[in-house]
Amino acid sequence: MIWLKLVHIAAIALWSGALISLPALYVQRAHVDSTASLHRLQALVRFLYVNVLSPAAFLAIASGTALIFLRETFEPWFSVKLALVGAMTVIHVMTGQVILRLFDEEEIYPLWRFTATTLLTLVVVTSILTVVLGKPDLPALLPDAFGEPGALRRLLPWVQSLSEIMRPMP
Repeated sequence: MIWLKLVHIAAIALWSGALISLPALYVQRAHVDSTASLHRLQALVRFLYVNVLSPAAFLAIASGTALIFLRETFEPWFSVKLALVGAMTVIHVMTGQVILRLFDEEEIYPLWRFTATTLLTLVVVTSILTVVLGKPDLPALLPDAFGEPGALRRLLPWVQSLSEIMRPMP
């Protein structure tokens, strides 16, 4: 399990670092003066996204999912961590959309957008680290019954009738 955790931490470090640093390359788009330089910058950005950032994200999420089941981490702080990882995934997808449009004719990446994106990514990554390392004692977000098998039938009586309707015919 220690190797899986090592892979997870390394993948998250690579994913986070790439998400934080890529906007700095986007800003360079406005300072490129030749077509050859523009193509080199575009090739570098796409290479980093496709061959570094995306595999690191996949590896981080896959190894993290495996660790969930090996460590049986079902605490309220972990739900907060998963929500923050979801935010990091949204930033990842939006990064891909920016890359697709950035190298169109006359496109630039404004400095305010660079600042906002970098700060947002730093806040999300720092929040993940704070929650994971601090493991705060948060109140349960859902009632205890949600962790009990069959509790949904007791909590919502209409689920029982729905399950009877959906039962296959003999």
